[in-house]
Amino acid sequence: MAFFLSWIPLKNAVVAAKLFIGYLGSTDILNQAALMSILEHNYNQVIQRLQHACMDHQRNSDEVKLLAVSKTKPASMVQTLYDLGQRSFGENYLQDGEAKITELSHLADIEWHFIGPLQSNKTRSVAENFQWLETLDREKIARRLHDQRPEGMAPLNVLIQVNISAEGQKSGIAANQVMAFAEMLMPLSNLQLRGLMCIPEATDDETKLRSQFEQMKTLFDELKAQYSEYKLIDTLSMGMSADMSLAIACGATEIRIGTDIFGAR
Repeated sequence: MAFFLSWIPLKNAVVAAKLFIGYLGSTDILNQAALMSILEHNYNQVIQRLQHACMDHQRNSDEVKLLAVSKTKPASMVQTLYDLGQRSFGENYLQDGEAKITELSHLADIEWHFIGPLQSNKTRSVAENFQWLETLDREKIARRLHDQRPEGMAPLNVLIQVNISAEGQKSGIAANQVMAFAEMLMPLSNLQLRGLMCIPEATDDETKLRSQFEQMKTLFDELKAQYSEYKLIDTLSMGMSADMSLAIACGATEIRIGTDIFGAR
C-alpha cells in the first residue's frame, strides 16, 4: 500500500487510501455476511436432523428442545440465531458467558444455560446471571447458589448431572444417589429442580451408549414419579451431534449442539 501511494500525488494518495480502506471494510462486511449465511444454513440443517430423528422414533418435535452451545463464539452469532428463532444457549466458561449476557441483555426472552463445571468460588456469577445450571452435582454448590440467587429473580433451574458411565475422572453423581440428592434440593426455594443431565461414555459402541441413555431415562421417570406434584421436572438433557438420534430414541427432551451449528472452535 505504501509503495503504491508513493507513486501518486499526495492529494490522489489520500483519495486512494480512503478507497483502499473502504474496500477492506466492504470485504469485512462481505465476509461477515457469508459467515452468518453459513451459520443460518448449519442451524437449519440441525433443526431438520432433530425433526427427522423425532419422526423416526415417534416423538413430537415439540418435546425435544435444542440447546445451542455457543461457548467461545461471539455475541453476533448468538444474535443471528436468536433472530432465526433460537432462544436457549449454553455456555461453558463464565467470563465468556458473562460478556455475551451483558452485550445481549436487550433480548428479554433469551435463556442462558451454564453447562460447564462449576467451582464453589464461581457460584455467584451463575446465581446472578443465568437461568439454568445443568451440571449440579455437589450439595455445597447447591446451597451457595440458593443463598446467592438475588431477590426478585425467578428460582434458578437446575439439572442434576449424573455420571451414568461410572467413569472415575468424570463429574456427576452416581446413579444410586440421584433420589437422595433430589431430596436435599427440595427445601432450597431459590432453586427449581428440572431434571437430569449426563455426558455418556466417549465410545462408538452404540449398544453401550443405548444402555447408558436408557438408564438415564429410567432414573428420570423415577424422579418424576417420586415428585409427581412438581410438574416442572420435565428435562432430560442428553445427546450431542454424534448421538442425537439415539438420545431422542431413548427419551431425551433436550439435545446440546455446538460445533454442528457454530463450526469448529
